[in-house]
Amino acid sequence: MKKVLLTATVQSHIAQFHRPLAEVLHEHGYELHVAARNNLGEKNGLSLDFADKVFDVPFSRSPKSPDNVKAYFQLKKILAADTYDVVHCNTPMGGIVSRLAAVKARKQGTRVFYTAHGFHFYKGASKKNWLVFYPVEKIMAGFCDTLITITKEDRRLAGQKFHTNVEHIHGVGVYTERYHAVSDAEKLQMRSKEGLKDSDFVILCTGELNQNKNQKALIKAAAELKESIPGLKILLAGNGPLEQELRMQIRELGVEDAVRLLGYRTDLEKVTPAADLVVSCSYREGLPLNILEAMLCCKPVVASVNRGHRELVRTGYNGYLVPPDSPAKYAEAIKKIYSSRKLAEQLGENGFRMAQPYTAASVKKELSHIYQLD
Repeated sequence: MKKVLLTATVQSHIAQFHRPLAEVLHEHGYELHVAARNNLGEKNGLSLDFADKVFDVPFSRSPKSPDNVKAYFQLKKILAADTYDVVHCNTPMGGIVSRLAAVKARKQGTRVFYTAHGFHFYKGASKKNWLVFYPVEKIMAGFCDTLITITKEDRRLAGQKFHTNVEHIHGVGVYTERYHAVSDAEKLQMRSKEGLKDSDFVILCTGELNQNKNQKALIKAAAELKESIPGLKILLAGNGPLEQELRMQIRELGVEDAVRLLGYRTDLEKVTPAADLVVSCSYREGLPLNILEAMLCCKPVVASVNRGHRELVRTGYNGYLVPPDSPAKYAEAIKKIYSSRKLAEQLGENGFRMAQPYTAASVKKELSHIYQLD
């Protein structure tokens, strides 16, 4: 049987983002093995139920960690013990270690793919990011047969500067069976289960509670909005290292009634359609799933200016792009949408049309082409 080894730094990455790939491979008779660090216990029920075999490999996100040396040797053993048609690598450190470990297997005929879910160097990135990450990715591109990008900016750069075959796909694929517009009755039912009223103005913000996701800016905006939007409810979905800091900020700004931390959720298809608006404040993004999920649910979007958001959000068409560190600009854009139901509906409809190439069905066709299955 043909086999693919799918690697990433953590198993949650694969569980969240690679089900469409697994389905494509299984449809064509492939066996799928996964090698990544097991962090699923932190993710509230997230599982790798689509993998045929799972290896717990101690990758670390830190380039300095000795765990990556252990991961390298463990991967070498996995590759020596079995024959894989493809090793498909993901995430910065998972991708580097996997490509190095696969050098011998590649010489013996295994194809090596690497999906860049958003280079750390991009238009507007710091000089340090360009000095550190750009040369590493350029060198490592030579250790794979195909580099897959999910943003147009990354595709242009890699195609011009890297010496490897470069392919492009529209993200990792969003299931329209899960994320779609719902009736007013269904929306009300979803709100009721979350303890929300029909009259509330509900904003959803999804992501790990960390510095990059920048939820602090939205909490500050809530303080500016709570008087002008009486039924304001901001739902922060996710867990992470800044949870206690964010709780303290919420208390200090007196927005406990307006801002709620939901924790890590695996059922956001039951929350996103209940929202009026989706907001993302990140400093850096590849191609954010939460934005695409919102667009498929016909929700307007307010997002910070960054590479991934620029690709998905057009100001005045399906939402608004604002500076990441400007609570006043977030508040201004949110008030615009709150003030006009007609505007909100138009933005949502436009976003839905824009999201069609990013559905799981579309991305599965692109993956089939890259794997030469069509």
